[in-house]
Amino acid sequence: MSGHIDGSPRPGAVPGGRPASPYDVVVVGSVNADLVVHVARRPAPGETVIGSELATYPGGKGANQAVAAARLGARVAILGRIGSDGHGEFLREALRADGVDLGHLIETPGPSGVALISVDAGGDNSIIVSPGANGLLTEDDITAAERLLSSASVVCLQLESPLATVVAAARVASRVVFNLSPPAVVPDELLEACDPLVVNQHEAALLLGSHADPVRQARELLSLGPRSVVLTLGADGVVVADAGEVTAVPSPRVEPVDTTGAGDAFTGALAWRLSQGDHLAAATSFAVRVGAASVRLHGAQSSYPRVGDLETL
Repeated sequence: MSGHIDGSPRPGAVPGGRPASPYDVVVVGSVNADLVVHVARRPAPGETVIGSELATYPGGKGANQAVAAARLGARVAILGRIGSDGHGEFLREALRADGVDLGHLIETPGPSGVALISVDAGGDNSIIVSPGANGLLTEDDITAAERLLSSASVVCLQLESPLATVVAAARVASRVVFNLSPPAVVPDELLEACDPLVVNQHEAALLLGSHADPVRQARELLSLGPRSVVLTLGADGVVVADAGEVTAVPSPRVEPVDTTGAGDAFTGALAWRLSQGDHLAAATSFAVRVGAASVRLHGAQSSYPRVGDLETL
C-alpha cells in the first residue's frame, strides 16, 4: 500500500490539465459500524428468531469502497463524517489501519452511523441503516474539499449520504463512479455525471420502472444519460454498456459465506482499475474477482482481499 497518509501532493501534472493529486480514488460517503447477527433464517413479520453472538465490524458503503480500493494498492482518501462516540474512534482506526487518508474525515458531536445486519444460512443479508453522523455531511463540506475532489482520478459516490451532498460532489469530480445504493430516484444531473453508473437489477428496475433482460436493461439505463453503465447480476456476473457496446463479464463461482459489502468491494476495485487507465470491461473483469473473493469470509471490510488473494480465482 502506497498511500500518502500525510496528504502531501505528488509533483507533476495529471493528464487532462487537472492539478496533481496524491490520490487515485476519493470516496465521498458513509462510515458505519456494522452490527451483525447470523441466523438460520430471517424472521417473518412479528416473529422472533435466535441468532449468533453480536459481532461489530467497520462498514458503511463509503468506508467499504475506500478500504476495498486501498487493500488492492490504490491511494485513497475519504470524505465523510463519524460521530464522537466509541464507534467513531473504532471506525477511524480501522480506516487508518488500511492506509486510507483521514484528512477529510470529520468528527461530529453525537452518534456515528450504524448498520443492523442479519445474515442467513445462505449468506444473504438484510440491512437497516441508522445514518447518524453520515446524515450531516453537507454541500459546504464538498465546497471545502473541492480541490481534493476535482484533482482525483476517480470519485466514488453512493447514497448513504444526503442526496444534495452527493450531487454537489458529482459537479466538481473529474470522473464519477456512482453506485445507486440504497436505491432512490435521483436527478438527471447526477445520472449524466456517471462514468459508470453501477447498479444491480433491483436498482435498475427502480430507474427504469420495470424489470427486463439484463442486456436490454443496460441499454435502457445508458439512454438515461450516464456515460457508461455497469449492471451487476450477483453470481451471474456483470453486464457493461458504453458507447453503444454491451459486454457480458462472467463471475468466478464461489461458495458464499456472507455477501455483506460484496457490492462495495466490487465498486472499490472497479474505481481503482479505472483510475489506472483500464477500459471499463477490463476494470470490471478485475472487479468481479474482488467481489467474488469477498463473499468467502464473514463481514464487509474484514473479507476484502489483497491482490495476492485473487490468485485462486
